Amino acid sequence: MRTVTDPALGGRWTSLAAGGREWLWHRDEPRRATVRPGDAFADAGGLEECVPTIRGTPDHGDAWSRPWQRDGDEESVDCPDFRLARRIRTDAERTVADYRLTAAPGYRFLWAAHALLDVSEQATVEMAEGAELRLYPDGGSYANPGVWPRVSGVPLDRLGPDDGTALGAVVNTPEVSVHDGADTLHMAVEAEGQPVSVALWRNLRGFPESAPYRSIGVEPMLGRVFGLAEAGEGDTACVPGSGEVRWRLTVTARRHS
Repeated sequence: MRTVTDPALGGRWTSLAAGGREWLWHRDEPRRATVRPGDAFADAGGLEECVPTIRGTPDHGDAWSRPWQRDGDEESVDCPDFRLARRIRTDAERTVADYRLTAAPGYRFLWAAHALLDVSEQATVEMAEGAELRLYPDGGSYANPGVWPRVSGVPLDRLGPDDGTALGAVVNTPEVSVHDGADTLHMAVEAEGQPVSVALWRNLRGFPESAPYRSIGVEPMLGRVFGLAEAGEGDTACVPGSGEVRWRLTVTARRHS
C-alpha cells in the first residue's frame, strides 16, 4: 500500500494505492489550490481531514483549508481552538494513521477522514447489519433514524448507477468494508472513551443542484452527526482533563483471487 499527503494544501491525502489500483477519487477543482480559512469547501476529492465539524461553520472544518507542518514523521496543523497532529505508517497491506488533538478540557469536536473513493457502479458497502443510523437525505438536515443497510426502501449498501439522488448517513459502527470487483478496502477507527461511527455520502449525481456530479464518500468518524451545531449529548468527541484525545485509523486493502 502507498499513501501520499500534501501538507501545504490542508494535509489532504492525495493517494491511497494498493493492489495496482488507486482508491481515492479526484475532481478538477481550481479553487482547492487557493483556499483560505473560512472559505466554502472546495471538493477536489482525495481524503480531507474534517475537524471540528463536517457540515456547518466552518464548512468541512478548520484543518483542510490551512497549511500543515511536517516534522520528521509527524504532520500537524494549528487551528484557533486546537492543534491536530498525525503520524502515518504504511506497509504492504496496511496504512495506520495515529492522531492526537490538543485543546482545552471540555472542548467538543467532530472528526472525519473524508475519503472520496474511485469505485465502480457495482461496488458495495458493508457495515454491521442492523447498526443504527441517522439519515440525511439530499444533502440536507437530519431527517429520521433507521438501521443499516436499508432505509425507506433504499439499499444504502449498493451504490449503483446515477439516479439523480444524494444522501448522507452516519452509521453507529467503527468499521466499514468497500467491495469493488476483486478488491476490498477496509477502514476502522479506534478511540478509547469517544463515540465513533462511519459516514456514507452517496451522491449519484444529485448534488449540487446547479451542476451535479457523482461522488462516493466513506468516512470513519469521531462523533455521530455531520454538524457540530446539531450535536446532542454523546454525539461528539470531548477533550478530557489531560487536554488531548488520541485515536487511530487503520486502512487495509486486499485482492481476492
